[in-house]
Amino acid sequence: MNLIVLLKLLGGFALLVAGGELLVRSASRLASSFGVSALVVGLTVVAMGTSAPELVVSVVSSWQGKADIAYGNVVGSNLCNILLILGLSAVIAPLGVDRKLVRVDTPIMIGAAVLAYALSYDGRIGRLDGLVLVGLLVAYTVWSVRSSLQASPVLEEKMEREYAPRELLTTYGRPVLVLLILAALGVLILGSNLFVDGAVAVARSLGVSELVIGLTVVAVGTSMPELVTSIVAAMRGERDIAVGNIVGSNIFNVLGVLGGAGVVAPEGVAVSGAALAVDTPLMLVASVACWPAFASRFVLSRAEGLMFLAYYALYVAYLILDAQKSAFAPQLGHAVVWYALPATAAGLALSVWRSNRAVRAPQA
Repeated sequence: MNLIVLLKLLGGFALLVAGGELLVRSASRLASSFGVSALVVGLTVVAMGTSAPELVVSVVSSWQGKADIAYGNVVGSNLCNILLILGLSAVIAPLGVDRKLVRVDTPIMIGAAVLAYALSYDGRIGRLDGLVLVGLLVAYTVWSVRSSLQASPVLEEKMEREYAPRELLTTYGRPVLVLLILAALGVLILGSNLFVDGAVAVARSLGVSELVIGLTVVAVGTSMPELVTSIVAAMRGERDIAVGNIVGSNIFNVLGVLGGAGVVAPEGVAVSGAALAVDTPLMLVASVACWPAFASRFVLSRAEGLMFLAYYALYVAYLILDAQKSAFAPQLGHAVVWYALPATAAGLALSVWRSNRAVRAPQA
């Protein structure tokens, strides 16, 4: 890796983080200036703003014909969000999970993963597929805003503390905020171009596929806003917001980012056989695993966080071994599929059973 490629990666990454942060702050203040509640801002502007790097990178990659990076970015980001970011946040402090998140939003996240797998099964996310996904995102956003208007005062107070503007509107007038939003979008586009170019160069120099780079380097890089938001929220004690941010981001990644990439790509987003055989099913499994982990006492414990982190380490190890054509790659995959996953499923099921038993015990 030469110096120019390294500068592209680091510079693009820095611009993506800065652009995402500027977009979230400016858009939040602009929405608040029109009387939009902090609750709605947190559910829409912040959730979508933290996914802005994924959106820009995937759309730009699709437009440039780099479909593997576009698709790998979405799948890799969702895996990173669940296994790495949620896992790390839970290790820092056990994360409380809102009951609505378990009953409604997590099943929607699972449904979005199932839909992504179904639509990509023919090897391509076409324009019609993209329009369907984007349409579902619009419907989900409208429904979320309407249902949140009846939210509990406790949740409203938490959102007010987390997302209310820190400065008065007189500090940043609306025209200035609009200019800042446009500047943030420009920074994101510039950063995505540098980051994608650097990632492609790295893939070629290492002899690995663009899909692997999209699933790892690009996915982790574009997930930095979610990482920062969730860890800061966990450290502040707003732990249910930390989980909600990840679930909302994953829904937006599939419906908005993958859908948007499918709409703008001249020939759709091609999905490789490797992504269909391994990575997309893993995204679905990770999404499904969230439900019992969340439903167990409505807390994501440190032990479950460590489990998520361990699975992410195994996943990255598999990608590296597979890229090197190592004979250990299929053995690792076999061990995870036939031993680790069944044991984990049994453990999560037992945890949910014990949780339900504990809840019913006082009523007996």
